[in-house]
Amino acid sequence: MLTQQGVALQNYDSKLVKCIEELCQKQEELCQQIQQEEDEKQRLQNEVRQLTEKLACVNEKLARVNENLARKIASRSKFYQTIVEMEATYLKMLESSQTLLSVLKREAGNLTKATASDQKSSGGRDS
Repeated sequence: MLTQQGVALQNYDSKLVKCIEELCQKQEELCQQIQQEEDEKQRLQNEVRQLTEKLACVNEKLARVNENLARKIASRSKFYQTIVEMEATYLKMLESSQTLLSVLKREAGNLTKATASDQKSSGGRDS
């Protein structure tokens, strides 16, 4: 009976050792999975950091572009306003020139008539 108990004990011992070995193997697999996950986590954190730095750089560039754009739009508005004012002034100047020309022609005509009637009334005595 001792022999049977010894055999049973050996059988249990063998099964126990096998079970412990399986647990150790599963633990090792889990450790490898954990290491892979930690590596992946580190890689992703690095990627996030790089993207965050790149985003900050892009945001700075975007802010500069927006500032330049705002200045240029303001300058364009000033150009437009200046052109509108200059065109209006030019049109007034043209109107004034036309008026001046009309007045000048009228006065020249009056002077010519006055000179002609002075010459007729004097009968050409001055010459």
